[in-house]
Amino acid sequence: MALAQAASPAADAKNGRRLFAADGCYQCHGYEAQGATPTGPRLGPRPIAFAQFQKYVRTPTGQMPPYTVKSIPDKDLADIYAFLQSLPAPPDPSSIPALR
Repeated sequence: MALAQAASPAADAKNGRRLFAADGCYQCHGYEAQGATPTGPRLGPRPIAFAQFQKYVRTPTGQMPPYTVKSIPDKDLADIYAFLQSLPAPPDPSSIPALR
């Protein structure tokens, strides 16, 4: 995990949240990057290393369309990644009374 954070560029998480919505990422991954089985995987709160994330966004192997540097510049992609890193971890299920 430390490697993933060390390899990520300096970026603006607030702008990343805006871009995540504006670029339509939320349509498959949800507004909080929580994912949904039929549409797209969970992306946060602990995303894969930035280099892997960038490679997949540019040349995906699944049903996701590719997002080139023209459609999402590297700086914007770094901001989106910062947003994903900024997401809080979900609560421990044992801390939720209804799930005990």
